[in-house]
Amino acid sequence: MEILIEDPITTCLSPSVYDMICKLGFEARENCHISSIVTQNGEVCWTTITDCVVYTESAQGLDYGGSVRLLGPVCQAVHLHLSSLTKGQFETRYSPGLQWTGVPELFPEMFDALGSLQSLAISLSLMKLTSCLERALADVYLLIGKECPFLLRDLIASEELAQVFGQSVMDVLKVFVGSPCGLNLRNVLWHGFAAPQEIPPKYCSMMILLTAGLGQLLKGYLQQTKFTLAHRPFITLTSLEDLIVFPDVTYEVLSVLEEVMKKSTFILKIMLPYWEVALINFKSNRFADCAILLLVQLETGLRKVFATVNKCPKRLLTAESTALYTTFDEILAKHLNDGKINQLPLFLGEPAMEFLWDFLNHQEGPRLRDRLSHGEISLPEFPKEAANQLLAFSFVLLLRFIDEDLLSVFKQEKAAVRALVLSCERSIGVWPLLPLPEGSEREAQRSEGNSEINACRSLITEIVAELCHHVPETHRVPHDSEHLPPEKWPQLLRELCSIPVRTLFCPRAVLEVLAVLRKIGAHCRRVCGQVAACAELRRRQWEDRSLRSRQRRNYLRLVHSIKLLSPMLYLILLLIALELVNIHVVLGKNTSEYQQYLRFLKSILQYTENLAAYTSQDKNKWDEAVNLTQAALLKIWTFSEKKQMLIHLAKKSASKVV
Repeated sequence: MEILIEDPITTCLSPSVYDMICKLGFEARENCHISSIVTQNGEVCWTTITDCVVYTESAQGLDYGGSVRLLGPVCQAVHLHLSSLTKGQFETRYSPGLQWTGVPELFPEMFDALGSLQSLAISLSLMKLTSCLERALADVYLLIGKECPFLLRDLIASEELAQVFGQSVMDVLKVFVGSPCGLNLRNVLWHGFAAPQEIPPKYCSMMILLTAGLGQLLKGYLQQTKFTLAHRPFITLTSLEDLIVFPDVTYEVLSVLEEVMKKSTFILKIMLPYWEVALINFKSNRFADCAILLLVQLETGLRKVFATVNKCPKRLLTAESTALYTTFDEILAKHLNDGKINQLPLFLGEPAMEFLWDFLNHQEGPRLRDRLSHGEISLPEFPKEAANQLLAFSFVLLLRFIDEDLLSVFKQEKAAVRALVLSCERSIGVWPLLPLPEGSEREAQRSEGNSEINACRSLITEIVAELCHHVPETHRVPHDSEHLPPEKWPQLLRELCSIPVRTLFCPRAVLEVLAVLRKIGAHCRRVCGQVAACAELRRRQWEDRSLRSRQRRNYLRLVHSIKLLSPMLYLILLLIALELVNIHVVLGKNTSEYQQYLRFLKSILQYTENLAAYTSQDKNKWDEAVNLTQAALLKIWTFSEKKQMLIHLAKKSASKVV
């Protein structure tokens, strides 16, 4: 599909940015002796560095070009110095000053990258360095500040950090990573503007030394103030299974991908090395490195498509300091800055856009690019599943720009809530197949006569019957009896989950409801798995006669409770599926009605959370689970009688139209 801006593109840096990064720091030829920059023990001499920062005549701003020009020889001296050290010497001199980052183990890897002379490894090192530096600076900020700025440039410009490190030191950081007027190394790399060979290695060396020097200054500040630096815990990516769209990437797929990369017009030729190393990292189980490179290059490639379909080829380049960069935020937005419709979503299609939004933008999602670039995720613990999904999506996207016939590959419907519902339905379907242990049949039969459970099951049947009236006619399940028999409920769920639901560019209210439905589904799936696992384990223990008397009674309570939990979970899944189909109707509720509806959903969420706790192997509180279920069932019945669910509002809206 040759619709993209024609290659060869030799750079994605605008002329002034290219000059700033690739030329200005090489204009001054004078030699700078390393002894004036750092001592034999690794102590950074900040005065030599800060003296290179030039201010404008009004003294109210920095002369970034002049500063980069003077700092060039300093950076070169530092680079030659680090290149002359062994790894042991580097760690002895600089590791103490790097402990404050919370991830000192990253820096020996960066030292190795410098020694390798591989430009891509150095660029990747700089990306990881700026992310961990940002995270560490934010931790320092919180020693004396409260709400930490989200952007690195605002963090570096803060009075709080100037109070800790000194304003002249923070001005040095502004030149390197804190302003679009300076080198702006963090942004040109993380937003995919810089090709590997466009980042001079000496700037990576200088950033390592500056980070160690900041640690030395911080040590003095902490000794003086008696403060203790506390690092915030990393964010753990959870519920990724809810977002899985693609199967695992196999070695066969990787070999095909290696060939596709060379042919796809989605990839700029100057950026191809990033893709090649991303694959190498995936094969080497370095999943964070793989994800970083893929995310950066997805932004580069999508910017290329964005610039083409919106007929603004100049947006492919880095903007000047007076204008915004074209980043993911604008690339994925519904409208352009001038109010016109962004053509990219229409061109890519909703499934692709939903994937990008789910992984990058949604507040409930993993927001991979944000969290990696801001240092919020532990790189060694980055999950393979996330890298796998990014790589598989990239593969599909690259195929899109090879052959028109391959567009059909993209037509995949993604819906995390529906996936949860269907997963639960399959799990509950196994429960009746769990064999009762020999000798427990009589007790199980006796539980059939439990009047409370039978009354609840009858009420569930009534509610399900009422809900069935709101199923679209084209997806109803034929049956002979007055009420839909329980054995037909799974078929109904599958029918409802086949109905496509638009979730792209949705208003906040829709996304908020969708998030709660997703959480309810996730807890239901957890309950389903726990009940099945516990029942199977206890059955084996019963047959092995390894259960004590109390455990035998508890197992019979489990068998007894399943008779209520199974239809109750089906009811909740049916409710989720129906509300999901009608989710956009929530916009018809006024503020008061919306809050009431949200409270109802959150009460169901609370029930599923408590049920997940009661049914866990360490709790096994089956009687309590039954009591909890009875109370939740009454809430659902009461709210259903008020006709305030989305299915009821949808029916009213349809009646008005007729």
